[in-house]
Amino acid sequence: MTTALPLADIRVIELGQLLAGPFCGQLLGDFGADVIKVEDPGRGDPMREWGREKPHGQSLWWPVLARNKRSVTVDLRTEAGQDLVRRLATEADVLLENFRPGTLERWGLDPASLWEANPGLVVTRVTGFGQTGPYSPRAGYGSIGEAMGGIRHVIGEPDRPPARAGISLGDSLAATFACLGTLVALHQRQTTGRGQVVDSAIYEAVFALMESLVPEWEIAGYQRERTGSVLPNVAPSNAYPTADGEMVLVAANQDTVFKRLAAVMGQPELADDERYATHSARGANAAALDDLIAAWTAQRSADDVLAAMEEGSVPAGRVYTARDMLADPHFAAREAIVRIAHPSFGEVPMQNVFPRLSATPGRVRHAGPALGEHTDAVLAELLDLDDDQIAALHADGVI
Repeated sequence: MTTALPLADIRVIELGQLLAGPFCGQLLGDFGADVIKVEDPGRGDPMREWGREKPHGQSLWWPVLARNKRSVTVDLRTEAGQDLVRRLATEADVLLENFRPGTLERWGLDPASLWEANPGLVVTRVTGFGQTGPYSPRAGYGSIGEAMGGIRHVIGEPDRPPARAGISLGDSLAATFACLGTLVALHQRQTTGRGQVVDSAIYEAVFALMESLVPEWEIAGYQRERTGSVLPNVAPSNAYPTADGEMVLVAANQDTVFKRLAAVMGQPELADDERYATHSARGANAAALDDLIAAWTAQRSADDVLAAMEEGSVPAGRVYTARDMLADPHFAAREAIVRIAHPSFGEVPMQNVFPRLSATPGRVRHAGPALGEHTDAVLAELLDLDDDQIAALHADGVI
């Protein structure tokens, strides 16, 4: 018997494209929401074509991002298409979009209008700069939000320009906060019976992660800068070379853990050395301490270093690539990677649903759908359109 999914009673109409909105839809769909993704009838979401490798001319990102969703094609530039979405919204709990502010309003799909027919609708809006403020009309991509939110300034080496994470961090963070806000708004609706707008801005989602950056500057006059692979005054916590050419991360900055590391290295006296005996002292002498640890790890293979660290209860690990993840027994034991059937690829390995719920976990039910795969079925199911009506919409290019 299949466990019921916790959001199986929630229907989401997903508008928008690329990543910031659709990743929020993926998160909701992972836990059972019926996510109906509305795409342009021509080429659909550009994410269908994104990615460095495209076997069979198809994106390997799309099966992940659009998993658990139904695809419906509607031309939102037409009045008939706008009317279809307006009617779909009356049958939904959430309308999710990531257009530039004002776009829904131009289409007559603004929250106030949608609430006239469905007062309980939650309208989740993901943008670069939010729905209000002087920057709200600007085009806002994830990279710009990362820069404005502060994270670009602190990523990279101190003698080089700001770097970026190797993923679309800003978009994904904004989507994650949008998902959180959507769930909060749905919970509040149980009390009030009314929906509300969830306003998730990319720059604010990034800013939320920036710890004590602002008070450090205003109160202490300290500006965080790029520090490469280390954090100032936190040592040892770095990646160290091994004899077989790998890098192993070791994190032993706590006093008790550093004492264990010193014992593992066969140099217990380091724990009593005034240069390394305390957290502050280690931070002040981080470079010298890193050199000592690197000299020790460089004489051993990565496997030997990791075995010694595990035996000594010192946190350590490899810097994983996809190949490492696919071969790792812990990933396998926890089913962190699942393989999902796909009509072109046979199956697609992808990350499972996180976090894990003990009683009602999420589940990947299917990979991202073909463009418009569910258009006819959704319009018949939710709007009671018959075959002739659906055929007419196809003929007019609305769907």
